Amino acid sequence: MIYDIEYNTEREHLIIPEYGRHVQKMVSFAKTRETKEERNKVAKAIIAVMGNLQPHLRDVPDFQHKLWDQLFIMANFELDADSPFEKPSKEALEERPEVLEYPQNFPKYRFYGNNIKTMIDVAITWEEGEMKEALTYTIANHMKKCFLNWNKDTVEDGVIFDHLYELSSGKINLKDSEEELRDVGSLLRSNAKKKYSNSNNKKGQHKKNNNNNNSNRNKKRY
Repeated sequence: MIYDIEYNTEREHLIIPEYGRHVQKMVSFAKTRETKEERNKVAKAIIAVMGNLQPHLRDVPDFQHKLWDQLFIMANFELDADSPFEKPSKEALEERPEVLEYPQNFPKYRFYGNNIKTMIDVAITWEEGEMKEALTYTIANHMKKCFLNWNKDTVEDGVIFDHLYELSSGKINLKDSEEELRDVGSLLRSNAKKKYSNSNNKKGQHKKNNNNNNSNRNKKRY
């Protein structure tokens, strides 16, 4: 009896392990049928079994299409049977996905973050006028605030204007502007107020959780 033991390493490779060994054997059996009528009959029976294994997906759109695609995949695209849907191709399955474009990084001014470049690119596309000017100064004030988050001392407006000019490739120039950005004190106060608010929210949540735990601890359990 020891010689009759069948190891998984000796068995046929499971292409979609979620359906198990028996479904894979049914697919292999369908491939051996001589007539197309028999193959179609067995294929429909296999689809019914696969659907019963995943009843929670019966109401999902294109569920039957997915089952037929998986049937041909498990058959290694060697099953000659009629499908109510377009048959998948092995080439499309093995095709490598397109390379994803990673967001641009500007390590020279990391303290501004990546979103600031997106804001600058949008501002460049706007027509000249009050709206664009307001957006430009909003960006500059935000850059100054980000700068102070990492360099909590002081920064001249000219430094921010130079960085904005560089990041916009010279398309936004505020170097000769007479309008000043928000003062350092107000920016630091807004940052401190935000941190204080976040800290209080965390403390309040922690206190609430402790009270709930204490109330639960005092309850009688039967």
